[in-house]
Amino acid sequence: MDYLLNGSKLVIGLVALLVVIRLLGKKHLSQMTPYDVVYLLVFGGVLEESLYDEKISIPMFLFSVVVWATAIYAVEKIVTLSNPLRILIKGETDKLIHDGKINKKLMKKNQLEMEQLRTMLRMQGIFSLREVRDLFIEPGGDISINQYAKYKPVAVQDMNLENREEEPTVLLIDEGQIKKEVLDFIGKTESWLYAEMEHIGHVNLQNILYCEWSKTEGFFIKTYADVSNSQK
Repeated sequence: MDYLLNGSKLVIGLVALLVVIRLLGKKHLSQMTPYDVVYLLVFGGVLEESLYDEKISIPMFLFSVVVWATAIYAVEKIVTLSNPLRILIKGETDKLIHDGKINKKLMKKNQLEMEQLRTMLRMQGIFSLREVRDLFIEPGGDISINQYAKYKPVAVQDMNLENREEEPTVLLIDEGQIKKEVLDFIGKTESWLYAEMEHIGHVNLQNILYCEWSKTEGFFIKTYADVSNSQK
């Protein structure tokens, strides 16, 4: 009897989850916001509690699932009518880079470090920050990128040009701090870095927010003077 009861609860839970996902639209299959994660965790808690507590009957479990589904559907409909409420519950898109300028306040707000940002860029096929004109982080954590026109992909063979290979970049200075392990990885020393920075005109490395380097492209540097501190 216990096996039958638990099996029935699992089936009911699965059906309820599929119904809610379908009602909320296909976008939820590919876009997960923090709110979506919360309601899935709540559903998991309700299902787990019902499976291990024999006192919870199928009607009681079904009632909990109906309340859970109704609450989610109601919130989804309400946020479509109120923009402030939608932002409060689901968050909003933040513009981390505008016209090549990094917004440090929004970086801290989203708990992002430079190396994390570089990882996200590499996952989009972009290996240097110099290519990024505008960068947005969406409520679900995905990023949207607007590249400078000269870096946007072109069919090289159609222009009869030779495509030169480029080495990937490495992050050498992050918020004024030298990444010693990265220098070791590329076979360079701090003396080399100081000499190169002085040659370029950056004597005080504490003023450098971001410095990347590659064999083919050389240095790309952003100082704190390049930072935007606006809230949007």
